[in-house]
Amino acid sequence: MRLCFLVEEHYRHDGMPNEVIRQLTAWGHQVDVVRPGGSLLRMDEAVASGTHDAWVLKTVSGGPGLTLLEAAAAAGMTTVNDARSIRGVRDKALAAAIGRAGGLPMPPTYAVARPDLLREISAAQYPLVVKPADGSSGRGVHLVSSPGELEALLPELAGEHMLIAQPYVANSGTDIKVYAVGGELFATERCSPLHPDPAVRERRVPLSAEVAAIAAQVGAVYGLDLYGVDVLLGPDGPVVVDVNDFPSFRQVPDAAARVGRAVLGLARKGGPAAAAAACRPPAHGLTPLSIPAQASGVAVAPASARAGEAAL
Repeated sequence: MRLCFLVEEHYRHDGMPNEVIRQLTAWGHQVDVVRPGGSLLRMDEAVASGTHDAWVLKTVSGGPGLTLLEAAAAAGMTTVNDARSIRGVRDKALAAAIGRAGGLPMPPTYAVARPDLLREISAAQYPLVVKPADGSSGRGVHLVSSPGELEALLPELAGEHMLIAQPYVANSGTDIKVYAVGGELFATERCSPLHPDPAVRERRVPLSAEVAAIAAQVGAVYGLDLYGVDVLLGPDGPVVVDVNDFPSFRQVPDAAARVGRAVLGLARKGGPAAAAAACRPPAHGLTPLSIPAQASGVAVAPASARAGEAAL
């Protein structure tokens, strides 16, 4: 197969997706790497040839890669993940609306185009978590304890295009990151970006049936195949606080091979549309996957797999 990976400068030297690209190459597939942030792209030529079996995106939120992926999708090409699904989680305000409408346990979310409009949030809602709607990797996340603290923070927030604010969910200082790849779920525990503690190391943990069901439902609600979910264990139960397309898959065993097989499987099926139809949740909203309690993954049948860097 021939695949096109859109990889921005931020991830040029990262293990993910470079390890996946090496694995696919070792399996005999051709991988063309395009760096949309560092190339002059003639858009019609970039997507018109249709020579790739699938396009894969690994870029920062707000970067130019998603635009190129959407152009490929509009030309009828297979994308991993679905381009519309990626847009749906990269805009955190949109993601909150989609998630709440889909029945996911998510905190109420306020969205503003100007930081000063956050003043209208009632003091009873504090403490607040305030972050950019297009943020990623913990960038620009603030825990704001009071309206007075918000006032002091407003100048720093002025450079953001859109912000969201959510009531803070009390937690132990760690969160659960669930990675979904090829129908399997893997859970890790890590330090919350709001409570940095160098002593806390990310580690694999058992995945409870409750959190597994929520993580599987996230995939169905947003239409994602490869994704990560950040879950806080709050006083009223698990709460979804973030969803990422194509995350790092840290601590996932044989991550490069698992992700590579998943990409190939989606490419062979023609993308996530068929899988989404098969996994569409029933009308009563139950999760489409059956996941045993304390399971760290759901078994999935494996698939098998030259890396040239191209500036289209």
